[in-house]
Amino acid sequence: GRMARAEPPGATFERRVLRSAAEHHYLRVRLELPDGGGPARAGPVGAALPVDVLTYEEKTLSAILRVISSGLVKLWSALTLLGFYQNRRCAFRVLQTSPFLLALSGNSRELVL
Repeated sequence: GRMARAEPPGATFERRVLRSAAEHHYLRVRLELPDGGGPARAGPVGAALPVDVLTYEEKTLSAILRVISSGLVKLWSALTLLGFYQNRRCAFRVLQTSPFLLALSGNSRELVL
């Protein structure tokens, strides 16, 4: 008889294609300023790594960033290590990350690019 397969024949192929198809990763981040103060201005924090700020909401100090998938870990590390900006204490919290932009907007109708 034939050997039974652990998963359907297409599953491995499909997973591999999906994984390599994710050219970019998206991160939802929030800037936390313990000492209060005015709105934060973004600057050349990780100039060596191209990052797109797709949305920025001043009210909540949160943003959605896009980075090439190979730079995801480097960007996440840079955001985590950043403790001061323009002599002010600050911290970035990565709230969510996904290879799919729509996965980050709780409601796709709220997403305005």
